[in-house]
Amino acid sequence: MNPRDHASVEFRQFLDVIEAQVPSELDVHIIVDNYGTHKTALIRNWFAKRPRFHVHFTPTYGSWINLVERWFAELTNKRIRRGVFRSVKELETAIREYIDVHNEDPKPFVWTKTADQILASIARYAQRTTAAQASNL
Repeated sequence: MNPRDHASVEFRQFLDVIEAQVPSELDVHIIVDNYGTHKTALIRNWFAKRPRFHVHFTPTYGSWINLVERWFAELTNKRIRRGVFRSVKELETAIREYIDVHNEDPKPFVWTKTADQILASIARYAQRTTAAQASNL
């Protein structure tokens, strides 16, 4: 099995979990990157049979970098800011130890907020930025 097929099977399992947990009367909007895993026949066929699922693709190279940045934020917050390093070698050792521990039991980043929570957060941000712009005029 090639890696893309294996990843498609895992993505399909993820979709099955979403389908089982989201009430059937609700539409489901899924935002994914343009990685080929999300476009295999297995996945296209799965979506074709489920019209309540709507797939939105991020711009090419747009979303994976956010996950990388998020991982480095975790490294910074959980290890680097908590440490005292007297040399570059000590810092490098701490980073490598963190990576080793993280890789013993890796956990994917999972979006846990509901669509309503995300939209409410965006609305609050829009209000703040609009108010700030208005006060500057």
